[in-house]
Amino acid sequence: MSKKLIEYIKNNWEATLRYHPEDEDTLIGLPKPYTVPSIRNKFQELYYWDTYFTNVGLILSGRVEYAKNNIENIAYLIERYGYMLNGNRTYYLNRSQPPFFSHMVKDVYEVILDKGWLNHMYRIAVKEYEFWQTLRQTNCGLNRYYGFMEKSDVETLVAHVERRLKITCSEEKEERVKMAEAGVTFFESGWDCNSRFGMRPQEYAWIDLNCLLYGMEKNLSFFASELGIKNDWEDKAEHRKALLNELCWNEKMGMFADYDYINKTMTDFVSDASFYAMFVKLCTPEQAASTVKLLEKVECEYGIAACEKRDDLMQLQWDYPIGWACLHFIIIQGLRNYGYYKEAERIARKYCTLVENNYEKTGNVWEKYNVVTGEVASTKEGGLAAMMMGWSAGIYLYAKENCGKE
Repeated sequence: MSKKLIEYIKNNWEATLRYHPEDEDTLIGLPKPYTVPSIRNKFQELYYWDTYFTNVGLILSGRVEYAKNNIENIAYLIERYGYMLNGNRTYYLNRSQPPFFSHMVKDVYEVILDKGWLNHMYRIAVKEYEFWQTLRQTNCGLNRYYGFMEKSDVETLVAHVERRLKITCSEEKEERVKMAEAGVTFFESGWDCNSRFGMRPQEYAWIDLNCLLYGMEKNLSFFASELGIKNDWEDKAEHRKALLNELCWNEKMGMFADYDYINKTMTDFVSDASFYAMFVKLCTPEQAASTVKLLEKVECEYGIAACEKRDDLMQLQWDYPIGWACLHFIIIQGLRNYGYYKEAERIARKYCTLVENNYEKTGNVWEKYNVVTGEVASTKEGGLAAMMMGWSAGIYLYAKENCGKE
């Protein structure tokens, strides 16, 4: 089955290619061909964080040029708007998504070793960094997800959140603004939606976001070193690391946690977000060992759930028992970064088996899975998972590559 699935994936990357160089209606034109998550129906745009995980699979498939084109299209959007949109649609202008651009650049640069290309991408990455530092900064020194929200957007966002979450907001103006802020924050985070923060996600410094920004600072340091550019990126990274240790290391829980900068408290909510600290190599060996113990709370028979099982979950698509390709990758790579090869292999095998079993039953690769039942996921706000290549296919290839590898 695995050989048949690998062949299916490698033969269908071309079916995800799109080329629209001109703006048309809500679609924002891009200069290079780009890959979309799905062969047909939903998700016919270039999405931000999806593309990082898709690129992992493209590179493993020998399609580095596709990955490079994706990155150059993202660079074009950052140059045009000052940040990378959720996707290349005008209705995504109100938000970005998890900042994986520098990670994409590093992956491709390490294959092509083109310093001229790296120099251009470095300048774009610096521009994106300035966006996060100026428009997503909090008073605690760490960053948050949020989004752009005009007064005219409030009712549209409230209606969208009510429809997605199957809830009704009060008629109070202040409550409706809060609901809209929560909605656009969830959408920018990529974790749309989850129970980590109740309906106050805009009032937290997200641990996964700040780990990614630490990773961006480390990547920018590497790029500048390669290019012979004097810089202070290591100082910025060390400053963020110190803040994360001060504000987000929950000693009692033994994990890096989200920080409520309004009430100045750390959450005790266990989610896969804590593993981002291992993914970007921010943990000490002792912190990594403690973080690995969280697997007991999120690992299930068929893979990793987005968060622990709790009584206060709203049963959203980034809650237990839903598993996502991107989070499996973050955890597998994070474990490998600290030498936990046995645990990484176990999770990789679970994910591969999950994808293979459902491919055998349906003939497709899917957006998300139920890691308790081993079936294609269905959630109240997202409905049945979409048929997908994208990150599910890309991370399947990665997981297959890393089964039994040290």
